[in-house]
Amino acid sequence: MTSSPNGTMPIGDALESLLRDGLPVRFTAYDGSSAGPADSPVELELANQRGLQYLLTAPGDLGLARAYAAGDLRLHGVHPGDPYPAMQLILHHTKFRRPGPAELLTILRGLGLANLRPPPPPPQEHLPRWRRVVEGMRHSMRRDAEAIQHHYDVSNTFYEHVLGPSMAYTCAVYPEKDASLERAQAEKHDLVCRKLDLRPGQRLLDLGCGWGGMVAHAAEHYGVRALGVTLSRPQASWAQAAIERRGLGSRAEVRHADYREVQETGFDAISSIGMTEHIGIRAYPAYFSFVRDRLRDEGRMLNHCITRPHNRPVPTGAFIDRYVFPDGELIGSGRIISAAQDAGLEVMHEENLRAHYAMTLRDWSRNLVENWDACVAEVGEATARVWGLYLASCRLGFEGNVVQLHQVLTVRTSPEGSDGFPLRPSW
Repeated sequence: MTSSPNGTMPIGDALESLLRDGLPVRFTAYDGSSAGPADSPVELELANQRGLQYLLTAPGDLGLARAYAAGDLRLHGVHPGDPYPAMQLILHHTKFRRPGPAELLTILRGLGLANLRPPPPPPQEHLPRWRRVVEGMRHSMRRDAEAIQHHYDVSNTFYEHVLGPSMAYTCAVYPEKDASLERAQAEKHDLVCRKLDLRPGQRLLDLGCGWGGMVAHAAEHYGVRALGVTLSRPQASWAQAAIERRGLGSRAEVRHADYREVQETGFDAISSIGMTEHIGIRAYPAYFSFVRDRLRDEGRMLNHCITRPHNRPVPTGAFIDRYVFPDGELIGSGRIISAAQDAGLEVMHEENLRAHYAMTLRDWSRNLVENWDACVAEVGEATARVWGLYLASCRLGFEGNVVQLHQVLTVRTSPEGSDGFPLRPSW
């Protein structure tokens, strides 16, 4: 580790001194310094002082996200809509050591103590959790609505470009490895319908219905009367218009409402696809009790959500919490199963679709790349870059078993013990 006679330190030297095994990609900085292999196909460029300030004042994924969203930290050699190859290198081949207090002070002085003044965060960043208290207690109706709006109300047109015609923003189920995204999303909806054993004339409630894909599929292909609810007004408007275009208006409805506002009961089936991540772990007892109270005896509920590979509470990373899913919470499938059981639901089946979500994210990234110019025109380059980073990082998480995706099938068993299931699964 070297410094100039005036005590300053090249940024590249400071970075390289903190890496145990060297940098796997080329790094260049605005001060003219560099690090890492000169022939690397991937280059990480720190473009200006503000980027350094972001990195120093918010160490970890938040500082990186701020610098990247602001355009102060740039990736070369990969498309911004799919930085997966670069992130794969950086994630698996970058090991930082922890400097001692004296060495850390030397590095900070060399980089300039003035750089410890944090710049304002990019406009794409949501409020920190302590500031969100003014929007209501965590997972209150008001605060949940604010969190959903931050993520889902980006732009329906943007989502059309990224998600494709299905407008399904949840893990697809690939019947074969080379199946298209559209076929895999249709298979996901159909798998849920089969697990719920839907039949013509039955009533289905879809919690957190998004753009209505499950509602429309169940009504069109299984002849049920389906009600979906979503906290996003743009989603509800888009979904209801799509339902009308498909001629399903007499059997399907999407409401802009909190699920807790649904008063109807006696449903034959309830689906919850990508919803549990948003409601909060402490709300599980009330959530599954709500489900049980709205099912008829022998009525089934399918819960499909992102999970952790263990049942220990772990705080959501700052990047995901500030830029993607404010107030989102994940836990293991065991905790979800326990909560459902404690609410009086009988657990009949569970399935882990982790590999399928990695493939889904791969295909969403491909859509973002293919529609990059249209996406940038719709939401701006900074937001599009954040989405590229988010999709690629999530893909790595599913591939590396950092997160999983579980479907848990439950039933409201009758007082006499009847569950309505065959001796073996029928799906």
